[in-house]
Amino acid sequence: MSISSNAQVAFKAERKQTSCAYCGVGCGLDIEIHNDSPVKLQGTTSHPANQGRVCVKGNSLLDTIATKGRLLQPEINQQPVSWDEATEHVASKFNDIIDQHGKDAVAFYVSGQLLTEDYYLANKLMKGYIGSANIDTNSRLCMSSAVSSYKRAFGEDVVPCEYQDLEKADVIFFVGSNAAWTHPVLFQRMQAAKIQNPKLQFVALDPRKTATTELADIHLQLAPGSDAGFYNGLLKYLNESDAIDQQYIEDSTNGFNDALTQANYWTLDKVSEFCQLDPFDIEQAYRLFADHKNVISFYSMGINQSNSGTDKCNSIINCHLASGKIGKSGAGPFSITGQPNAMGGREVGALCNQLTAHLEVENKEHQGIVQSYWQSPTIATQVGTSATEIIENIEQGTIKAIWIMATNPVVSLPDRERVIAALNKCELVVVSDCVEKNDTLEYANVKLPATTWLEKDGTVTNSERVISRQRGMIDAPGQAKNDWQIISEVASKMGFKGFDYQHPYQIFAEFCELTGIASKGERLLDISPLKPNSKQQFDTMMPTRWPISDSGSSSSASQLHHRPFANGRFSTKSRKANFIAITPVLPQLETAPKFPFVLNTGRIRDQWHSMTRTSTATHLNQHISVPKLSINTIDGKRLNIKANDWIKAKSSVGEVMVEADLSEDVKPGQCFMPIHWNQQFASDANVSNLFPSVVDPVSKQPQLKQVRVAIEKIDVRFLTKIEVKNEYAQRIDVSGLSLYGKALYRKTLYQHCQSYLVAETEHERSNNNAETIVLESTLKQLKSMLGQEVQWLSLLAANDGIGRFVGSIDGTLAVIVECFDLNNVDSIKSDKPIFPETNVGWLEHVFEQPQLSQQHKVAILKSEPAAEFLKGKQICSCFNVHQTEIEDAIMSGSDNLEKLAVTLKCGSGCGSCKTDLTQMIKDHKTQLSGHSSKTILPENIITMGGC
Repeated sequence: MSISSNAQVAFKAERKQTSCAYCGVGCGLDIEIHNDSPVKLQGTTSHPANQGRVCVKGNSLLDTIATKGRLLQPEINQQPVSWDEATEHVASKFNDIIDQHGKDAVAFYVSGQLLTEDYYLANKLMKGYIGSANIDTNSRLCMSSAVSSYKRAFGEDVVPCEYQDLEKADVIFFVGSNAAWTHPVLFQRMQAAKIQNPKLQFVALDPRKTATTELADIHLQLAPGSDAGFYNGLLKYLNESDAIDQQYIEDSTNGFNDALTQANYWTLDKVSEFCQLDPFDIEQAYRLFADHKNVISFYSMGINQSNSGTDKCNSIINCHLASGKIGKSGAGPFSITGQPNAMGGREVGALCNQLTAHLEVENKEHQGIVQSYWQSPTIATQVGTSATEIIENIEQGTIKAIWIMATNPVVSLPDRERVIAALNKCELVVVSDCVEKNDTLEYANVKLPATTWLEKDGTVTNSERVISRQRGMIDAPGQAKNDWQIISEVASKMGFKGFDYQHPYQIFAEFCELTGIASKGERLLDISPLKPNSKQQFDTMMPTRWPISDSGSSSSASQLHHRPFANGRFSTKSRKANFIAITPVLPQLETAPKFPFVLNTGRIRDQWHSMTRTSTATHLNQHISVPKLSINTIDGKRLNIKANDWIKAKSSVGEVMVEADLSEDVKPGQCFMPIHWNQQFASDANVSNLFPSVVDPVSKQPQLKQVRVAIEKIDVRFLTKIEVKNEYAQRIDVSGLSLYGKALYRKTLYQHCQSYLVAETEHERSNNNAETIVLESTLKQLKSMLGQEVQWLSLLAANDGIGRFVGSIDGTLAVIVECFDLNNVDSIKSDKPIFPETNVGWLEHVFEQPQLSQQHKVAILKSEPAAEFLKGKQICSCFNVHQTEIEDAIMSGSDNLEKLAVTLKCGSGCGSCKTDLTQMIKDHKTQLSGHSSKTILPENIITMGGC
């Protein structure tokens, strides 16, 4: 649409800046507002985190702000109530429980998706007014091991690096990180840096082949969880290669000899045995670390989520301290967080073992500082219960009430069934959330509607310590309120004074001031120069990285901050960093004979956490649309498992049942499954159900990366595929669509329809007549669900065990149903999937038509989409480019990334698809040369997840 130049000026004047709602990179976003509605999104070029870049998830945020599916009104026991009734009920129940059972009988479980102001008030209410430290955050699950290791080494939880270091490094070690998919904007910056500096080398430590390892110069496919052995061996190697900085060790550290004594056991042969790596490959990586001045160790959940995550982190830090590769440009141990405000939670003390402003719960001086500033009636004096301990204490009856804010613990905590049992037992479960339905809300006594991205107003802190404004730009739907408002109302009704805030700037100002008082020159977290004196000053606040220089006034991050530990002085009492002697251990796993496979978990490219937000941007559901368990092809042959067979993975505490993916990207004896799926999208695909509650003894972070499982093929008799127009989807209950026994199901959301697959795993009858089965069972149930107004057409091929049905309402396509009887030999005569992935473009096309044509009816019943829609798997989500389009372009001469970007635009957006594109180009060139090569095809792309 063309608009006048004056209109363009007015339109541009409505541009506002905020931050992304996803990972800890903390990208800045420009949002254009027209008629009070956001209409365009792009990266903020001036923001230090992303410099204008945006990943595909962030670029799709405006597709996720619809009010459909939102929680719009408070509820008590499933009944709508007023806000006054809801907060009065919560406050009185909390007070009653505290009066009867004590302050430790209540707990808060909060989230890295809260803003700093929300986090701060939740912490203030629990620790300063209720007087208990029973508040923990879901960040416990992703980065508490990094927090503990930084505190042990530096005396304070300070990430000593920033993103521009990634562009100045000579070598980058990716450790437990598939950054290409999990932190794609940072990976783009690193890729760009490698173009500018071809000598920059990437080393990836990962048990699997991932999008990141595909682009690494060295991939060390080490044994799962063996990273500390690798870094202990590196410390020994640095010492023996004269690659340590003896002067730095003497001037700025303590404990080197003890750490080295432990490391000296870790010869190349021992590391080789422990990590299951070739000694030559190990030494090659060690030499890169030793020979280069600027080395970054970039690590994430693959390190942290372990029974020894803190030790693993400290083993990395030890090597940087020993070689002096810290406190300077282009070097350091760089932990990357997974949530948008995990760092903000660390700053305000949202973990159960902290007070706000990096102070300690059990330190009397620190208690006095915080209580005096808050003028609170009490203060927590002992460490509270961590995330998993909250569940244990509910089980034991010592915690009677829990308030869950902006998180989904039934999906994310280990041992799902145990979490459900605890919530069922808990006297009061309060959940504040923005959605009307998720796995946790099912167990809530009280539901409180909260605001979400673009409605919330406050600050967040990213992984490089940059504080950014998240600006509210649209009105909250229904009766939703900001979390800080909800907390304030409950606190006031509990009888507490000091929560009469009118705007989040007042909360941020209070926190800023407290950091200055708490720092006393001993800690680096002092953001008091950022304290706003007015709403206007808060609104115009620029992204700012701490520590802040003495000259501080609110300006850009690059102008104000100074580098942590650049002077070789740390936040410990001695002002020296601490080496930690490490004894590496492998993950705590069950015995191999009963559970022969080691399962690794991770993320996929286009989804985030439990899919609450990303799944509503329907094009993000196309790259990988269903949950699968990836096993090596050797194991598949041994177990008689083919691609897309239904399989069960069972651990000591639970099981999952999903389709199989055969891949060379996992080693024999290992398998992989993504973390995202929950009961809203699949009946039996919540991977946390496999994990027992095993935690790191220091950080209390659960081991959520590896678990031992047994794998077996599931006997599936019937498969039913249902594709239903969105406006009729709410009529279908797939959990109730069962022919004879248990039905497994999965769901995928698209723009115009929803797609279900139902698999029958238990059956009592042995009827081989597919026509009878379909007519008497599936169709009968669907007719009842969809209503009598549906007109049905059918195509039955009883000899092939196939039934296909088309349902229309007033001439418009309403539903497509395909049923298969797998007992019929003809239906499984090949290795091709029973239900080939119909191109989503075809589905969207037929469901979008106002009238169902005869041509479309025939094509649907024969399962023969029009040729122009047979494009294969979506590869580039940004520009909706599919596999066959890319293959054709490569064959026509667009045989490098630059040419493909010009021809199809693929790879020119977020860049996450570049690995797939590179492999497709490589495959084409290999075919021309007559050699074979591994091809990344749709069936095994899923194995390139990671965390």
